[in-house]
Amino acid sequence: MGPVLAGVLQLLALIGALALAYIPLGNYMARVYSSDKHLRVEKWIYKGIGADPNTEMRWPAYLRSVLAFSAVGVLFLYLLQRLQGILPGSLGFSSVNPAQSFNTAVSFVTNTNWQSYYGEQTMGHVVQTAGLAVQNFVSAAVGIAVAVALVRGFARSRTGELGNFWADLVRGTIRILVPLSVVAALVLVACGAIQNFSGIHEVGQFMGGHQQWNGGAVASQEAIKEVGTNGGGYFNANSAHPFENPTPFTNLFEIFLLLVIPFALTRTFGVMVGSIKQGYAILATMATIWVGFVALMMWTEFAHHGAALQAAGGAMEGKETRIGVGASSIFAVSTTLTSTGAVDSFHSSFTGLGGGITILGMQLGEIAPGGTGSGLYGMLIMAVIAVFIAGLMVGRTPEYLGKKIGTREMKLAACYILITPALVLIFAAASMALPTPPHSMLNSGAHGFSEVLYAFTSAANNNGSAFAGLNANTDWFNTMTGLAMVLGRFLPMVFVLALAGSLAEQKPVPVTAGTLRTEKPLFTGLLVGAILIITGLTYFPALALGPLAEGLAS
Repeated sequence: MGPVLAGVLQLLALIGALALAYIPLGNYMARVYSSDKHLRVEKWIYKGIGADPNTEMRWPAYLRSVLAFSAVGVLFLYLLQRLQGILPGSLGFSSVNPAQSFNTAVSFVTNTNWQSYYGEQTMGHVVQTAGLAVQNFVSAAVGIAVAVALVRGFARSRTGELGNFWADLVRGTIRILVPLSVVAALVLVACGAIQNFSGIHEVGQFMGGHQQWNGGAVASQEAIKEVGTNGGGYFNANSAHPFENPTPFTNLFEIFLLLVIPFALTRTFGVMVGSIKQGYAILATMATIWVGFVALMMWTEFAHHGAALQAAGGAMEGKETRIGVGASSIFAVSTTLTSTGAVDSFHSSFTGLGGGITILGMQLGEIAPGGTGSGLYGMLIMAVIAVFIAGLMVGRTPEYLGKKIGTREMKLAACYILITPALVLIFAAASMALPTPPHSMLNSGAHGFSEVLYAFTSAANNNGSAFAGLNANTDWFNTMTGLAMVLGRFLPMVFVLALAGSLAEQKPVPVTAGTLRTEKPLFTGLLVGAILIITGLTYFPALALGPLAEGLAS
């Protein structure tokens, strides 16, 4: 079997698995967030944190709860790293320095999981499990909660109430993320991923020196890393490391894990707004972009020129031989389109155009299918934009799901789509203009610029993957990427929740002959076009200086 055929067959198997999980998981999540009953363990949690899960919140109260919970998470994780040197299970590692502690705390609380450190040489068992793994769960649950609040904004009328954040947070964690992660961890352990609290062992000599490995609760953290579209790996090599991703099967399984919730949430959306077809329209938009990007990536990586690449069957630099070009391409596209940030190959080693595809995937806004929750609410914002464009073309007040898209709604949607590009371009420009930050670039020219552009695109979009050629462990990059992660996570949430509150207060508009049918393929095409055009117009100059220039020159 040739490598191209193998890659295509793996893609088809993945699509089949996602299709099988779509309806049951989507329906289940809709029941979770629509139920008025509480599990016993949930009641204990509510009592412990002093929350009343039955109290409805308007959008300002919901937002304050999101920000307060996240702020406490940043503080706790920061202190845990600063105190690591005196904690048990530290494996002899010292406390993490302040700038890196800030960066890592912000990274995991914002579901970015950007790592400017070597995991196996920096973090002990306590920080990994009690700090990073916990945030993998709750940061993902926060994203789903905000998405569900926006869905309620479309589903409800003449009320500003969007549900209860604490109930949404706890249910998402206890009823969705924990069960899926337990099953996933068992599968990974059965396939060879490690799960222990072992210390550091010498395993032999390497290039004249001793090679050491430490164990850890790797399988369990790998499971929620993918299920929650987090991405932060136990080891520096991330999902390219055989302790995290031992076989071609686990590689495909991990891709399935990082895609299954974002895709299934479109079903949840359709059920909660009372129109399954609306969910299918959003799903079709996400799937069209994802499949298109995978096809483009495979083409760029299999389009081998020269004897060495022909012998390898593709651009194998930076890729694991046990995984191959096809599976690495699927993983790279999936992880950059879902805000996961996990990698099973090194994106800096991809072809010039292949690296550009990973950057463009993040610049779309992490919406195809996006992160857990963030992908759905990002796509719904783009749907609002597309409806507005359609309204301008026919001279009619735009409507979406029975809600009028007026001046207030459009201002909020516009702020949402502008804030992340502004963060990416401003921080990248500052890094290139100042004298010191460019010293962190491993390469010069177009590829070096791509390293910096990738870093801030990844941080501001809460992706977390890196181009693997930039030394980001400096005061400048730790601080600036940290700020990009905070602003890129929470400023959009402000606009999302404000939009949800505005929509929930409206009276539904009856469907007429002039209403745009947003469940039809025509709207799906309009939505795909709007996403690509808006992204292209925003980022084309930066892409032209980096990956496009490199790709055309090679």
